[in-house]
Amino acid sequence: MAEEKTWHDHEGEVCDSVKGFDVIDCSKCGFKHIVPIPSAEELEEVYRHEYYTSEKPLYLERYREDLDWWNLVYGDRYDTFEELLPQNCRRILDIGSGPGFFLKHGKDRGWETVGIEPSARAAAHSREMGLDIIEEFFSADTAVELGLFDVIHMSAVLEHIPHPAEFLDIVRKNLTPGGVLCIVVPNDYNPFQLALRAACNFQPWWVAPPHHINFFDFASLEQLLTRSGFEVTCKESTFPIDLFLLMGDNYIGNDPLGRACHAKRKQFETNLSAAGLTSVKRSLYQSLANLNIGREVCLYARRTD
Repeated sequence: MAEEKTWHDHEGEVCDSVKGFDVIDCSKCGFKHIVPIPSAEELEEVYRHEYYTSEKPLYLERYREDLDWWNLVYGDRYDTFEELLPQNCRRILDIGSGPGFFLKHGKDRGWETVGIEPSARAAAHSREMGLDIIEEFFSADTAVELGLFDVIHMSAVLEHIPHPAEFLDIVRKNLTPGGVLCIVVPNDYNPFQLALRAACNFQPWWVAPPHHINFFDFASLEQLLTRSGFEVTCKESTFPIDLFLLMGDNYIGNDPLGRACHAKRKQFETNLSAAGLTSVKRSLYQSLANLNIGREVCLYARRTD
């Protein structure tokens, strides 16, 4: 029988224990997260100074390598924003804007773009491309200075936030009525990962505390957004890269093989785009989202009033 854990205001079944942290399926929060939850102060030093040096030293270099493919990914997102909004609604905030390529893509399409990014290295890189970047954490204090946006984009952010519901309450106030929020997070504890544990004795490589605090799937993230005053309008997964693991290509801890598998994923999507079949790719990923399959959860949601 699985252990139940209670920790202050959190309780739930323990899914995994790694590096002194437990992952619990929290009945109070409605999603899986680690306990104890690191404080914002404990995380601040990591994201200001260490993330792009010690945690992801090759991040910028590889981002540039993959930029043509990333622009296809970003093109899909901006296409969706433009389908959901009137033509005069083109102001976007990227929370955790990283090296700035997502905003650069939007600026090149004619959008008014603003980024907020705590990493000094990433913020400097963005400014070199002429982008408007606030080198700070997004919080209730910084939100007041930012004003309203038609779109707020958050990719690879919410899994790192100690209190996601409180964070989304702040985010909501920076969206225009009817504005669009796009959130992308890892799709963890998904069926393919569970199959790898059950059939192939894989350990939970996706559990990486204290950096990854929260673990979402499509249902739990949609539930959180609904409780936070949003209505989900579109659900989309990303390529189920775990397929390679199930087929015997074990890239965990094998960086060259991981890059090779990633290159195949890029080629698959690039070829569909070159054939004029982007809509087929997106329909495929939207269908996979209904099965909770795919490496990432991508949800588009409107602010409700």
